[in-house]
Amino acid sequence: MQRRSRGTNTGLILLLSQIFHVGISNIPPVTLATLVLNIWFFLNPLKPLFESCLSVEKCYQQKDWQRLLLSPFHHADDWHLYFNMASMLWKGINLERRLGSRWFAYIIVTFSLLTGVVYLFLEFALAEFMDEPGFRRSCAVGFSGVLFALKVLNNHYCPGGFANILGFPVPNRFACWAELVAIHFISPGTSFAGHLAGILVGLMYTHGPLKKIMKKCAGIFSSNMHYYGHQDHFNSSGYSRYQDYYPYGQPGYSEDIPRNYDAYTAGLSEEEQLERALRASLWDRGTSQPSPPPYGFHLSAEEEMRRQRLRRFDHQ
Repeated sequence: MQRRSRGTNTGLILLLSQIFHVGISNIPPVTLATLVLNIWFFLNPLKPLFESCLSVEKCYQQKDWQRLLLSPFHHADDWHLYFNMASMLWKGINLERRLGSRWFAYIIVTFSLLTGVVYLFLEFALAEFMDEPGFRRSCAVGFSGVLFALKVLNNHYCPGGFANILGFPVPNRFACWAELVAIHFISPGTSFAGHLAGILVGLMYTHGPLKKIMKKCAGIFSSNMHYYGHQDHFNSSGYSRYQDYYPYGQPGYSEDIPRNYDAYTAGLSEEEQLERALRASLWDRGTSQPSPPPYGFHLSAEEEMRRQRLRRFDHQ
């Protein structure tokens, strides 16, 4: 194992700060484990990036299939890690609370592998149809493909509303596609095929056969993988309890239980959180003045007053 060279790693510091602002006890276990795993591999990469990145040439032609496992959990730099994991924090809290921890873990593992497979297929198809061998050598790392797949799921379970993409309101059902295009206008060096692979995997789950296949495979390995009955459920107070829970809803019933995530997001959408984070990162890079106030997960005034009342009650 090769330890990453020491540096400022401002993105990592901001990520840890944001995690502690949310509160570790408020983060569901699979989401927290995913964050920890990505941070650990950033600090202690199993292999250098050029030996863990995913490409047709390395995986298919040289049969180095372990890259399918390594590439999602390695990141190019601390800012790459920060933006991916800040997004994972928000999506993970939403989806793990809705689906249950074990099924969400199953989704993370499946999506991590499947986005890599779809990415290889897209790059191979581009190389063949465009007669451009460079696509076979195009190498990608990072968790963003999985995040695009999770974004499709999140929009599926929370339909309606609008997302702010570069200042333009976009309906949630089209937000993934708009974000896909916007990212590659802003950062042309990112992997278009990797992000597109994530969207396609998400659509395979929400509108295709993937969800049924996953349920069937889960039933083969364990009769309890449907997880009806008692489930770990994390409420907005940060502690866990058990309740009767149906992650897929009743037959013919579409579950749409309103949730209050203000304790985690301060009422900000994902795009607003990332926009605030970007402004903070630009502040950090462009000035030597003291750091700006903490951002991302502020408590509302009502929440702060409620906590103060609870503290006074505890001391009585």
